[in-house]
Amino acid sequence: MTINYFILAALCLVEMFLLIMVLIFFVRLRRSQSLLNKLQSRQEDFLNRLDFNAALEQQMLATFEQRQKELSALDQALCERSRELEELIVKADKIIRSPQSMKNIVLSGYRQGRSVSDLAKATGMSVDEVELILKSARV
Repeated sequence: MTINYFILAALCLVEMFLLIMVLIFFVRLRRSQSLLNKLQSRQEDFLNRLDFNAALEQQMLATFEQRQKELSALDQALCERSRELEELIVKADKIIRSPQSMKNIVLSGYRQGRSVSDLAKATGMSVDEVELILKSARV
């Protein structure tokens, strides 16, 4: 019977070994399941963050398009205003270069004590023209 006891002991050892292996497998399975749960929760958090970022990006794009439209409208208004100012400058130049305006500039400058040559340089006229204006006004 020693062989029977030996076989029985060997089978018990094999069963014990298998039982230990099952326990180790079960513990590793629990760890894997725990790790998998953590990964799933992190994945959900990551997906939530991605959704938030996508919504934020959409909002930024919408405001960017709105700002672009506003800038375009402002650019058009600025161009219109620039054109109006150029027209005003042309009109002002015509008014300033009118004979009556030049006469008033020369007379007021002379009354303030400016010399004939200074008045000629300031108005773009010749000295003779300035003197003629002063003589005609009898100053």
